[in-house]
Amino acid sequence: MHAYRTHNCNELRREQVGETARVSGWVHRKRDHGDLVFLDLRDHYGITQIVTEVDGPAFAVIESLRPESVVTVTGKVVARADEAVNETLPTGAVEIRAEAAEIQSQAQELPMPVAGEADYPEDIRLRYRYLDLRRERLHANIVLRSNVISSIRRRMIEQGFTEFQTPILTASSPEGARDYLVPSRVHPGKFYALPQAPQMFKQLIMVAGFDRYFQIAPCFRDEDARADRSPGEFYQLDFEMSFVTQDDVFNAIEPVLRGVFEEFAGARSVDPAFPRIPFREAMLRYGSDKPDLRNPLEIADVSSHFEGSGFGLFANIVDSGGVVRAIPAPGTGDRGRRWFDSINEWARGEGFAGLGYINRKDGAPSGPVANNHGEEATAKLLAELGIGANDSVFFAAGKEADATRLSGLARTKLGEELGLIDTKAFKFCWIVDFPMYEYDEEAKNIDFSHNPFSMPQGELAALESQDPLDILAWQYDIVCNGVELSSGAIRNHRPEIMYKAFEIAGYSRDEVDMNFAGMINAFKYGAPPHGGSAPGIDRIVMLLADEPNIREVILFPMNQKAEDLMMGAPAEVRPQQLRELNIRVVDQS
Repeated sequence: MHAYRTHNCNELRREQVGETARVSGWVHRKRDHGDLVFLDLRDHYGITQIVTEVDGPAFAVIESLRPESVVTVTGKVVARADEAVNETLPTGAVEIRAEAAEIQSQAQELPMPVAGEADYPEDIRLRYRYLDLRRERLHANIVLRSNVISSIRRRMIEQGFTEFQTPILTASSPEGARDYLVPSRVHPGKFYALPQAPQMFKQLIMVAGFDRYFQIAPCFRDEDARADRSPGEFYQLDFEMSFVTQDDVFNAIEPVLRGVFEEFAGARSVDPAFPRIPFREAMLRYGSDKPDLRNPLEIADVSSHFEGSGFGLFANIVDSGGVVRAIPAPGTGDRGRRWFDSINEWARGEGFAGLGYINRKDGAPSGPVANNHGEEATAKLLAELGIGANDSVFFAAGKEADATRLSGLARTKLGEELGLIDTKAFKFCWIVDFPMYEYDEEAKNIDFSHNPFSMPQGELAALESQDPLDILAWQYDIVCNGVELSSGAIRNHRPEIMYKAFEIAGYSRDEVDMNFAGMINAFKYGAPPHGGSAPGIDRIVMLLADEPNIREVILFPMNQKAEDLMMGAPAEVRPQQLRELNIRVVDQS
């Protein structure tokens, strides 16, 4: 018999009744029933119930066990009485009557319990992450992550992609987020950077003559944490293709994403459609370039209705170049003044002046906008919006960027308040036709809006003849349920177009040669048209696990301050190490 187990803790069934089995695992729960002691033994695979009488040969050992101690138990497999069968466990029809027990490791008093799913402060969970990972939900999330990655890898290979690994130590790049820098011992005063993404390397792989590349790539960015973004590092499905159009990229990755979500969706549905929504249309209809299509509400621009309107507040906003956006709230006509005021207060809490509204209770319009806009004008407005007899509509007004943001937030707020979002579905969309450039109000100059390495639509002719703010790029995002999974683009593979594109953003030819030398030089020796994308692994798993925070699907995440509480990183290092690296720490006090 094996020293530790003949079966794992999820294997035993009625077919093994009468056999001698040996199992090893952690003490999940222990229950004293007077003359009997029951112990739930847990390993990676599941739980098996152990039972011993108070005068049994293994009682003394089992009785001494603390929760989460590791023990090996040997005994006969017996059937549970019918009334004692646990239908929620695969092993719930049997138990092991202990004949011997050997403690492999006795646990100290726990800083947090493992059995149960009670919530605990983040600092405790992260400091004792190895205990947190023993909990059923988190353990299942990490197994799910592994299975999702395996599925993605298989599907990419089936689509004709080849997996390559790109360098971790590379050069710093001036674009994007802050780099993590690594000092060089053999080159004093010089630094490597950890890659924010394998962007330039994967393009160089295409220049090198490979056709379809992918990897499950680690990326490193020194940026603040969010619920859907882990500080420090993350993983993405990085891929690139040669001789492709935007349609080819979409056709290659859609079956992979659709298939993975269908495989792990459980009882949830996966919409097979991947609609393509131009960026400007998304910002108008949804108030976001990351629209959640599970929410049926759509925003409308109604600025023209308030030109010269009797509602002076909105009229003045429109006359000064602002906009008015309408967000419908179906079936809310009888909600009462208090509810409308609560939505207005919510908007103020988000940092805006508030939301106007028209309430159409029993068909009669009321509210501050209706009262000032005029009966005929209000009727025309409501008819155009399709506002029914018991519906209402909210209005966001102001500068276009502010009104867009508020209307998008209000659309989500109302969708949640009214129970309109289908929480049992996954809905994808592509956001396409991003502007190549944007105007930076702070710096007072034109800058890239998305990805500086993208091919402008119209190529060199567009850069030379169009207003930069009117130029669109072959850039795209893939979004699922309001979560951006990836940005991507058809790349700018021609040096003369790249020089011109960077010139418009304020970069000289020498700066391009210096900052992007590896790629711009390679393009001068023959580069194929190419494009790709990089869906985030962490976000994919977060959606499939139905977790609100990305830390719940990462083995050893940092906290929001980018600290590893378990390992004590970042930490000071020994003076000798600093001397070897030719580094002196500057006192910031």
